[in-house]
Amino acid sequence: MGDHSLRLKAFVKLGAFFREFISSVTQDKEHVISKDGWVAEFQTAIALASQQNPWFTEEFQLQAIENWGEALKEESLQDWLAAYPRANGEPKKVALIMAGNIPLVGFHDFLSALITGNSVLVKLSSKDKILFPFIAKYLEDTEPSLKDAIEFTDGRLTDYDAVIATGSNNSARYFEYYFGGKPNIIRRNRNSVAILDGTETEEELKALGRDIFDYFGMGCRNVSKLYVPENYQFDKFYESIECYSDVLNHTKYANNYDYNKAVYLMSEFPILDNGFLLLKEDSSYSSPIGTVFYERYKTKEELSIKLEQDKDQIQCIVSNSIEEGLPLGEAQSPGLSDYADGIDTVEFMLKITHK
Repeated sequence: MGDHSLRLKAFVKLGAFFREFISSVTQDKEHVISKDGWVAEFQTAIALASQQNPWFTEEFQLQAIENWGEALKEESLQDWLAAYPRANGEPKKVALIMAGNIPLVGFHDFLSALITGNSVLVKLSSKDKILFPFIAKYLEDTEPSLKDAIEFTDGRLTDYDAVIATGSNNSARYFEYYFGGKPNIIRRNRNSVAILDGTETEEELKALGRDIFDYFGMGCRNVSKLYVPENYQFDKFYESIECYSDVLNHTKYANNYDYNKAVYLMSEFPILDNGFLLLKEDSSYSSPIGTVFYERYKTKEELSIKLEQDKDQIQCIVSNSIEEGLPLGEAQSPGLSDYADGIDTVEFMLKITHK
């Protein structure tokens, strides 16, 4: 595409703005509204996003912004795109149906579509309507040609060539029916797991706490299930994550924790409890907020077979004891090539432009 380099530069500039913004709010502990126009507007957007959706705390919004600021460096973007042929087909309009579970959760799809020269028709989640319009405004100011490439809609999706839709297993059935006639990526529920073997250090288990508590555990990359040896004792685990106890200061998290605890106790389910995180032995992967499920394994070989059979339900595996596992604490720090559900969105974009 003729505008490939211009779009790349626009995202590089966005990344620099993200990094500068994080630096400014880190230095300004009281977060006084900046006199700089873009910084002030972004501060306002973040405050509004927190008001609209209490799960989007300022802390977690800043975490998402910081992660993307690091990813949107010119060298990182160039290295990522170097694995693909240059897009040279006819640009397409890609409809993006965003999830709203964590801040900027659909940004990778947004980036993949635009960086390959396509346009986007974005249907935002009602839980996340503030940050993306600001980002679009910044990009359009940086690169005016993007003004015709980014569109938001609250209504029915029409006039598009392909779609990426993210939702629950129930909504996926609707998506398949409605969008089946177009090239599509339809994402369903997935969860992430951690495999422990009992040799983990206190620091490693503390890092695992980030995989559990980042974004209150609401992302598909958050660990919602632990696999532990048959004789595993959770004392060291609970001691190591004590530093996350302030999560209970968040009203919605506390309400969910209290509710689930009451349900388990009334149902006489055996649970472990440290006052802010429940552990329940359960074969399911998707645990409710304030709870992590666990299961005991006999051998890693048997566990590997089980996880392979259930791979369509698993987003990622964190473990310091298996070769294919992500390091503990890294679940919510994916790289540009860490594609959701293992589906390469850049490859998808390149294929649709050549049809």
